[in-house]
Amino acid sequence: MRIDAHQHFWKIDRNDYGWITPGIPVLYRDYLPSDLEPHLLKHGISHTILVQAAPTVEETEYILGLSEHTDSIAGVIGWLDLENPSFKAQYRQFCRHRKFTGIRVMIQEMDDPRILLSTLYLEALSYLAEEDLPVDLLVLADQLPQLAELLQRVPRLRGVIDHLAKPPIASGSLEPWRTHMAGIAQHPGIYCKLSGMVTEAAPQGWTHEDFSAYVHAVLDLFGPDRLMFGSDWPVCLMAATYDEVIGGLRQILRERLSPQEMEPIFGANAARFYKLNSLYTGGESR
Repeated sequence: MRIDAHQHFWKIDRNDYGWITPGIPVLYRDYLPSDLEPHLLKHGISHTILVQAAPTVEETEYILGLSEHTDSIAGVIGWLDLENPSFKAQYRQFCRHRKFTGIRVMIQEMDDPRILLSTLYLEALSYLAEEDLPVDLLVLADQLPQLAELLQRVPRLRGVIDHLAKPPIASGSLEPWRTHMAGIAQHPGIYCKLSGMVTEAAPQGWTHEDFSAYVHAVLDLFGPDRLMFGSDWPVCLMAATYDEVIGGLRQILRERLSPQEMEPIFGANAARFYKLNSLYTGGESR
């Protein structure tokens, strides 16, 4: 069973996707399940993790609604305002949806990443760690020191780093990104998504070799059991097709892994991290 662990849907006229503007014409349109389905079928991908693309409760409710009518959506990663004292009530409301799987913390959008270490965030993330809720971490490479400090204070967090923490692929630099990631990888509850690389590459003339050192680095640091494939579709379309994203990653992984060793990255690891037991056992997920 194959899972795309990171993709988005949106309707532009909902008006809470402030980052999607007419200046990005490839993204400035609706993207819905029928648009993604041909790509999933072509690559034998049966399920996806649908990730929030707007920091609003309303958008999370919208994508939860989409999931109820889309069999391929295995889980939804929503958004909560962790600085709002009432976030626990909203969290419990989301938990009533059978496909609510976790939340995403958008560290990337913080003016000062040390906000992550504020009392409100520490208390909220400690609570979610006690709940064993999967938490996606949208973080930039230069924000990794603050994330590392957070993990020291909330060591039981079940988290996954989106997009390899957006390393400087366009420049080809590995440091200090690799050193910071090495420290974070010491926490066994933290995974990493092999996603979002094409949009970090040079906009013209990139090749799959541009990503190789970064993929091999996280393979060394996290091991093949804590990595998962995510297309980042449709955001990836700014730089590559779905075919190029998945084909390029497989090409790089084949340099180190056998087909049998590679397959969990495309399914079982995401199912384990997001607690999607029903996909494999026929039983109930979280």
